[in-house]
Amino acid sequence: MKIIILGAGQVGGTLAENLASEANDITIVDTNIGRLRELQDRLDIRTVEGKASHPSILEQAGARDADMLIAVTNSDEVNMIACQIAQSLYNTPTKIARVREHDYLLKDKAIFTDKSIPIDVLISPEELVTKHIRRLIEHPGALQVLDFADGIAQLVAVKAYYGGPLVGREISYLRSHMPAVDTRVAAIFRKDRPIIPKGDTVIEADDEVFFIAAKKDIRAVMSELRRLDRPYKRVIIAGGGNIGARLAQNIESKYQVKIIERDIRRCNNLAKNLDNTIVLQGSASDKELLLEENIEDTDVFCALTNDDEANIMASMLAKRLGARTVMTLINNPAYVDLVQGGVIDIAISPQQTTIGSLLTHVRRGDVAAVHSLRRGAAEAIEAVAHGDKRTSKVVGKTIEEIDLPAGTTIGAIVRKDEVLIAHDDIVVENDDHVILFLVDKRKISEVERLFQVGLGFF
Repeated sequence: MKIIILGAGQVGGTLAENLASEANDITIVDTNIGRLRELQDRLDIRTVEGKASHPSILEQAGARDADMLIAVTNSDEVNMIACQIAQSLYNTPTKIARVREHDYLLKDKAIFTDKSIPIDVLISPEELVTKHIRRLIEHPGALQVLDFADGIAQLVAVKAYYGGPLVGREISYLRSHMPAVDTRVAAIFRKDRPIIPKGDTVIEADDEVFFIAAKKDIRAVMSELRRLDRPYKRVIIAGGGNIGARLAQNIESKYQVKIIERDIRRCNNLAKNLDNTIVLQGSASDKELLLEENIEDTDVFCALTNDDEANIMASMLAKRLGARTVMTLINNPAYVDLVQGGVIDIAISPQQTTIGSLLTHVRRGDVAAVHSLRRGAAEAIEAVAHGDKRTSKVVGKTIEEIDLPAGTTIGAIVRKDEVLIAHDDIVVENDDHVILFLVDKRKISEVERLFQVGLGFF
């Protein structure tokens, strides 16, 4: 595909890296010549220096024959205008834009239409990150929680602990030990190395285990790998910006929420818009304030300011003072691996959360969801099977008969409202949602081809 990416920041750069490795024709536009040079030295891409919304710059970037335009600059307005121009002048088939401002998103159905601002897909990083954190709060002990088929099936990553019933045993033991619950271990990361799980694979303590199951069965499976944490009740949010405010709004009806914000005007605004959240003015790194607010009885401390260093320091202090779980928002990818698993329980990367959502719309075939695992080390894809035995490479075949690329496994199939955990004799039907795992992302195009329908189908 010929793809133009507007904005070479963290999201634009990470996206270019993902797509360039899959043999797409990528052009990236930005005003920062130094950043463009750095990306060009590393990746096989074209770069254009200039303002992303200017018609002459879009022309230079190849908008005339581009298949897709992805606008992820730091300005909502530039992203929106660029999509408008791409439609008006070049009739670009697919236009994706990152829009952050909540005010625009509230009226999205009226604003973002072909007759006004023609954006095919809206991406809101704040909304995606908020949902991601909320799912982690709902599943104590999980490192990652991903929804498939509108949340009917979930993929959960947990760290296997000494003393868990399954630790030190073969994966095949899980079925005999829990006959009433169907689940599948989809991937294991051991010392940062991926392992394709087989029936005789033994789970070791400290393994990061990804398993898939119906949403209702998740807690039962988690209890096999680690001591089941009691549900969270008390949450402290550090930072009352877009993400902090949204998270508080999302969870305040179920949890006891406190939010710490430095800016007094922002505090007043939060107090006005939140119903059950206690708003505190001050610094999240103030030891006295944390002790006053009973940090030692806090179940989750979420550091969500725009400053990575402030988030890391506040999280380390909260953990030392007795917070049970700390989650930290980190924009710099280099920091994420440094801090997770030490004092900080979960490092949240907005880029990785956003990238999955963008990749969903770039994949060929009917792909309903793409999720990045282990900060991009692997990928989970939800693909929809179409066709019949004659026109499809998967429909009408058992899972065992499907010619999957090396390092790829099928974890589950969602058929209407039913979750079928993948066993060799299950036959794939038309309209099934097939959930696959890839530890080698170079095989993505082969997986996409599997789910493309032959012309006879039409």
